[in-house]
Order: sequence, then C-alpha cells, then structure tokens
Amino acid sequence: MSRRLGAAAAALLVLLPGCAAPRSAPVPARIGIAAEPAATLAPGAPARPIPSAVVPPAAFQEAVAAGTRTATGTPGPRSWSQWADYWLTASLDTGRKRLSGTARITYHNRSPDTLAVVYLHLYHNYSAPGAVRNDAAEDPVGGVTLARFAAQGQTLREDEGYTVNGTTLRVRLPRPLAPGDTLPMEAEWSFPISQNLAERAGWDADNLFFLAYFYPQVAVYDDVAGWHTDQHRGLGEFYAGFGSYDVTVDAPEGWVIAATGDLRNEAEVFPAPVLERLRRARGSDSVVHVLTAADFGPGRATRDVPGDRLRWRFRADSVRDFAFSATRESLWDAVRAPVGGGRGGYTLASALYRASATRWVNAARYVRDGVEFGARLTGYPYPWPHMTSVEAEGIIGGGMEYPMMTLIGALGAPNDEPLYGVTVHEVLHMWVPMIVSTDETRYGWMDEGLTNYGETRATTARFPRKTGQSQLAGEQASYLALAGDEGEGEMMRWSDFHYSDQAFNVASYPKPTAVLFALRELLGAEVFDRGYQAFIRGWAFRQPTPWDFFNAMESAAGRDLDWFWTPWFYTTWTLDQGVAAVTRDDAGTTVEIRDLGGVPMPARVRITRENGETLDREVPVETWLGGARAATVRVPAGSPVVRVEIDPSGAWPDIDRRNNVWTAR
Repeated sequence: MSRRLGAAAAALLVLLPGCAAPRSAPVPARIGIAAEPAATLAPGAPARPIPSAVVPPAAFQEAVAAGTRTATGTPGPRSWSQWADYWLTASLDTGRKRLSGTARITYHNRSPDTLAVVYLHLYHNYSAPGAVRNDAAEDPVGGVTLARFAAQGQTLREDEGYTVNGTTLRVRLPRPLAPGDTLPMEAEWSFPISQNLAERAGWDADNLFFLAYFYPQVAVYDDVAGWHTDQHRGLGEFYAGFGSYDVTVDAPEGWVIAATGDLRNEAEVFPAPVLERLRRARGSDSVVHVLTAADFGPGRATRDVPGDRLRWRFRADSVRDFAFSATRESLWDAVRAPVGGGRGGYTLASALYRASATRWVNAARYVRDGVEFGARLTGYPYPWPHMTSVEAEGIIGGGMEYPMMTLIGALGAPNDEPLYGVTVHEVLHMWVPMIVSTDETRYGWMDEGLTNYGETRATTARFPRKTGQSQLAGEQASYLALAGDEGEGEMMRWSDFHYSDQAFNVASYPKPTAVLFALRELLGAEVFDRGYQAFIRGWAFRQPTPWDFFNAMESAAGRDLDWFWTPWFYTTWTLDQGVAAVTRDDAGTTVEIRDLGGVPMPARVRITRENGETLDREVPVETWLGGARAATVRVPAGSPVVRVEIDPSGAWPDIDRRNNVWTAR
C-alpha cells in the first residue's frame, strides 16, 4: 500500500537539549586534557545543548524492516524501483514559440503494491495562470493543453478519468495495476513556450530554445513515501524515476538539435562536412570546431530537405529525464573525454554557444574536465555517449542540469573561473542526481550540497591561489553570513518551504559544502572518500534518502555520527570554539578551551613555542557531549608558548574565528 509522509514528519526533528542520550563510543584517553562540567560556567550561562539521536521517519524504518533498505546505507535485498519506457514526439514551432507533442508510455509496476491511481507531472503548468509559484513575479504565459489522455487502451475524460491540479496529473485507472504488470498510456498535448520557465527552460532572441519537462512524466512511486505528488513551485527542483526514451524532435531545417541520448540518424540531419567534423571530434584530444559561423543557415548546419523540416531521433536508456536544445546561430566545439572510473573508453564533451559568449571558447575543455574529475571523485565511470553544455544567456544566469545536458549563462566575467566552476558543477550533477537519483524537491542539500562540495574541490585544484580567500573559506563565509540568524533554515527543511530564497540557497549550497568538508577533515580523507564512493556505487540508478547517506557514511567511519548529523542538518545551531585563557606555572602552560556554540565538534588545537616547535592536541567531542563547556590542555615546561590556535586547517565553519587564536604579547 502507499505510505505517505507529512512534511513535518519527514523534514523536521524536534530537539530538546539532553532529551536523548547520544550513541557514542567511550571517551578516549587524551593525555594532558581535562574537561570542566558546565556548572563551572558563570551563573546564568546556558547549559550545553546535547544533540538528540537521529530518528528517521517511520516509513523509512518500515522500509528497512521490509528489506528494501538497510541500516548500513545500502539498498536492501528486496529493493525495487519503478521503470517507464517513453516514446515521444515533440514538434517545435519556432515562430509561434509553441510545442506540441505525443507520447506513448509503458509504466512497469515493480513494486509489491497494487496501484489504483497513477500520478504524472505536467511541469509547464507552472506557467499557467493561478499556478502555485514561489516567485509571484513569474509571467504566466499559459499552461499545458491536454488534448487526449488514454490509459489501458481507454481514452479518459477530464474530471472523470483524470484530474489536473497545478503541475500534477492524477489518473484513476480503469483497472488496478497489479505488481509485475505494465500500464500503457497515451497523451497528446501542447503549450506556449515561456521565455523563462523558472530559469530552467525557455527561449532567447530568435535563435535559441531549450526545452525541458516538456512531456507528461510519471511521478516517483517509491518504497518510503509512495507517490510523490509535490507541486513544482519554482524553487525546489525535481525527483524522477529511471526509464528509457525514444524521442523524435521535429524542427525547422537550420536549427541544430542537441539532446539527452544518442542521435540515431545523424547522417540524415547533418551535411557531410559537419558530420565529418563531428566524427573526428569523437576521437580527438584537441577541440574540434564542429560548427563555425560559416555553417549557419539551412543546408550548411543541417541538411536542406523538402518541406523545410527535419526529424531528429534520439535514444536514451537508464536516464531519469530528457531535454533538448534548438539553436541556429551557435558555435559547436567538441572533444573526447575519458569516462574514467577504472573503465576505458570515451564520451564526447561538447559546448554550443553564441559568439557573444566570448568566455565559452574554452567551454568544451571545461566539460571534459568535469567528466574526468567527476569520475575520479565518485569512482564511478561516466555512463553516457556525450555531455553537452548549452549557452543560454537570457534564459538563465547560472546553470541547470539534465541527463547529458546542461544549460548555462554566458558568464562573461573578467576571468574564466566562474564559467569553469559552473560548468564543472553542472557536469558533476550527472552523478547526483542523474545517476544517484535524489529527491531534489524536498532535500536540495543532497544534490546541490554533494555537487557543490565536488565543485569546490575541483576549482581548488584548478585555481589553487585565489585572491583573498580559498574556495572553501568562500563557501564557509557564504554560510556564516546567515548562520544564527532567525531567517536561516535547517538543511533538512523541505526545499520549497524555506523562509526566503537566501535561506534556501544557504541550506542547499554553501552550508552543506562547508559541513561535508568538515566531515572529511573529521573522518580523514581516506575514510570519507571511501564512504562517499560506496554511497555512489551502491545507489547508482536508485533513489536514496538522506538517511541512506547518513548510514553509508557511518558504515565507512565505523562509528555513530548522530551527534554530527543532528545539529548540522536538523538545526541552525552554530559552532563557536575559543581560546579562553593561557596561563603559565613552573610545571608548564595551561590552555583553557571553551565551547561557546551549540554544535559540538572536536577542538583541534595547535600550540607553538618560541623556539618554533609545534604541538597538536585535541579536545574530543565526547567532552562536549558530556555537558562540559570548557576543557584544559596542559603543555609541559619548556620553550615558552607564544601562540595557540584552534582549527589551524580552517576546516570547521566556526561562526567567530576571532577567538580561535591567542598570541603572547
């Protein structure tokens, strides 16, 4: 049966200081470190809040009990996920800026449940008047006109066989769909193309279209929440199941189509010179200019055919979505990229951009860099025949991802770093959420945070010396600018229900990035990377929840990390460690460390003597979890202590680093 979760049950965890004892290992011995109980603080000082245990939703616990998931962060022996086969046609009217389409969909019920209703998404209803949108300034150009919908061979009538509620289509099946059965559906539809569909699709000038979410897409039915019927409100992104796609795009000649999947009839749409350059690019380690300005126009970029329209046929397997671009004045650069992950072979890295986007002359190389880095980061090879980046200034300022495709603004900054970072970010999304299909609608930190973490590592390697601050310090600063403010939202808050766009952005991008770097420092790079890669491998082409990620990382670490997950992910507590005092006596030096915030973390302390000798000490997190607010570190007599610094590597996102350093006067 379908198991539904309310937003409060799935997204929030009520925390009462000290209400649940943390599951933690015995306190390890730390020579020369002593803890002081909270009672030694000044009168009236608040007691140290103790993070409670992470309690997954009841439906997640039921899934573990049923064997579809495990408590160790891997899919269970009875794991299942739904599948859909799509046969789509999309006819693009570039003059009227309208798309019409037909679909045949075969939905495979691999669940153990009998389904009486099925849900689909009509995402372009986001542009319909009266649609629920986070941004009231969006221009409602009109939504989807559903001319026909059929299921199980019967044409259904609206309000009798199906109902449309915003971006959700609910279908009452003529006959229940039993486990193991398949459901045939058919649809015919059209819609006016919005110039900017929440910066995710649209058109610009008279030479560019990017179409995403243009077809009725079956909603996710999973083993934790059942049907996912969330409205698309424009802020949160998407959650999708896997399937195969056979898509024909009908467009005027002269318009070049790039899309998810493998182009099956390239010899029918490209003239011989373009086709020769494209085939050469697939084997080249140097960028090949597949299309130049001299190729623009019918009969040059595309074949000249009777009727002035071409049909582009694409095939994609094991993808969670399909998108395409149509351009008639875009340059096209391409180069091969190793798919990595310990597997031989190459994919085609492409960039399509207009001449005004001058920074894009290096974009194909950046796509290649993203593919290579993503395979190294995740240990998982890039699985598809191409990765294509499309410049779309006028539709988007940053970037947006789709399987094998990304949509990015011109990013004409004074240098290439912004374009490099955004390109690598979007390419890294091919692993999360395109291979590991996370629920972006509810938990934006899973796809954006994991991807932004990877982007930060990639840009740090590419641009190791950045003026002012490191890339990690920049992410920390972006998070700390809102940290502790009443407008900050918890990372586990559902994406569309943050207090503001700023709160959503902080909880989805810089905060999880800073927290993941802190976790890597805490566990050590080898342990963290092993857990991260095991998570990617285990959940490739599956649909994990946040609790699967938590469990996978704990399995790699071999320890309980609830004390870490709870404050960082479920609360807006902050970290603040400080050097309270440094005193000397005949036996040596005493350093007093204070834990002033709500988030408990080990206090890693570097002590420097006058003779240059350094000593590294650590106040274990168990000290703070025991309720202490202060601990002392003893340094043996010797050369005088001249400097004490907490977190010398800068890995912890400490809200006030001014008290992290003491120096002798």
